[in-house]
Amino acid sequence: MLNYLPEELKKSDIFGDYIGLEFTQWQEGYSQCVLHADKHLLNPNGKMHGGALYTMADSSMGATVFSVLSKNETCATIEIKIAYFKAVASGLLTCDTKILNMGNRIVTLESEITNDGALIAKAIGTFFIFTQRQEPD
Repeated sequence: MLNYLPEELKKSDIFGDYIGLEFTQWQEGYSQCVLHADKHLLNPNGKMHGGALYTMADSSMGATVFSVLSKNETCATIEIKIAYFKAVASGLLTCDTKILNMGNRIVTLESEITNDGALIAKAIGTFFIFTQRQEPD
């Protein structure tokens, strides 16, 4: 059962909107997002920019962590390592993310980015969970 879906995830973030990132699945411990390869996301060599793929992984990891948080908790990226396996210039990219390990405050996740079934990139990341400050009344 999902705990709390913040408004930010319902609407997408500004940068995610800019690159065209869209969440297609979201459940406890898992998320999936998609991104269409578009000319404004290509590097000077005409291939998808690594930063766009990294953004997919980071955003999907954050959404996955949010799926297991309570209402007064939030998270932040500690680090992400990404390996790029294949260059792509077109098509629909899909990022599937799952939790590998969850401690009291540290969550480790894995994201796989595919294009037409081919593995394009894989990322491992860690996120920190913290309690949001309560504003005084």
